[in-house]
Amino acid sequence: MRPVTERDIRASFVNCTKGEAKRLSVPKDLAERLWDDLDFLGWRDPAAPDRAYLVAESGDGFAGVALRRAAPPVGPARRSMCSLCLTTHTGDGVALMTARKAGKEGQLGNSVGAYICTDLACSLYLRGKKDAGLGSRLHESLTLDEQVDRTMANLAGFLTRVVG
Repeated sequence: MRPVTERDIRASFVNCTKGEAKRLSVPKDLAERLWDDLDFLGWRDPAAPDRAYLVAESGDGFAGVALRRAAPPVGPARRSMCSLCLTTHTGDGVALMTARKAGKEGQLGNSVGAYICTDLACSLYLRGKKDAGLGSRLHESLTLDEQVDRTMANLAGFLTRVVG
């Protein structure tokens, strides 16, 4: 992913108002990020644990989506799989993240959801730079580039549903 600035991030959001985009928390460490290891930028809001944000390259610009984390299920911890990177996690390592749809549909309260790594570190799990524990990454015959392409196709599908 190419580096993004705070201005790029705030201008990229497709499912919130300009005022909401202006008020959301942006990571303070943008200059230190290892952009070559990221396929998209994702972060949780430190002031609101149920909020998360995701920014991906889209054409010549960026597409940003504000997400809400659904309440974790009650009961014994079990293994769940991220629908983007296909990493499995135990406990609350994967959560249902919902995004208000863009435009009129979002204003009417419509949303879409996907099960995503709660730390939004899919790129790091793919590259082995972050470990989700024993059995989290299944052995695949795909190359890293093919896994990244699949993850980005999964993300593009989700973003299309948000904008769509």
